[in-house]
Amino acid sequence: MKITVINGTEKLGITYRLKEIFLSKFKGEAVINEYYLPKDCPDFCIGCTNCFLKGEHTCKDADKIGNIEKSLLEADLIVMTSPAYVFHTTGAMKAFLDHLGYRWMPHRPAPAMFGKRAVIITQCLGSGAVSAAKDIKHSLSWWGISQIGVFTGKLMGNIVWDKLPQKKQSELTSKVKRLSQKFACINYAKAAHTNFITKVKFSFCRLMQKSLHKADAEYLDGKYWAEQGWLGSVRPWK
Repeated sequence: MKITVINGTEKLGITYRLKEIFLSKFKGEAVINEYYLPKDCPDFCIGCTNCFLKGEHTCKDADKIGNIEKSLLEADLIVMTSPAYVFHTTGAMKAFLDHLGYRWMPHRPAPAMFGKRAVIITQCLGSGAVSAAKDIKHSLSWWGISQIGVFTGKLMGNIVWDKLPQKKQSELTSKVKRLSQKFACINYAKAAHTNFITKVKFSFCRLMQKSLHKADAEYLDGKYWAEQGWLGSVRPWK
């Protein structure tokens, strides 16, 4: 089994601790590859649209993004972590997700993503963890992933683990362990189920790409969909 972890910060704080608790269930049984932002993806997407119009290999950061994406596509389970900064995910995580805009369903989604599972781990002093998780979940779902587990933690006291009340530590630990147990029991040899909402999104995108491809057979996105067979009867799920 392979797990790829994208950490939205290099800080080894409470989010890191919760992620380690989650992964402890898989240690010794899975190959775990971790990336830390912004170290492993230090540059912002500048909106040049090269990835959309000319191909992802033309991105100025193609070497860094390509390495991480390869790991994501090879993973059986994707884990995304981020503390909440002003009710949203970290800027580093947002910058990374922007780089993968070409993998959204209206463009060139990777077939492998439709069979994957993912987990999002966020926390905040107050109530910002939910909106931070949504930032990440938007991208994961538009990549084609249907089965996404979400952990959101409210610290309600301190942003240092050792200064949290024992009761709060136990509450957070128990919650993340339940999520870990749920995902540890999955048979990863079998692709995840693609849900109805994902199929509806795909259908609308298919109609759009069918029209674009008819108007211009060389348009990159439409050409990609045609090559995958998606403009016909082929679908990226079983």
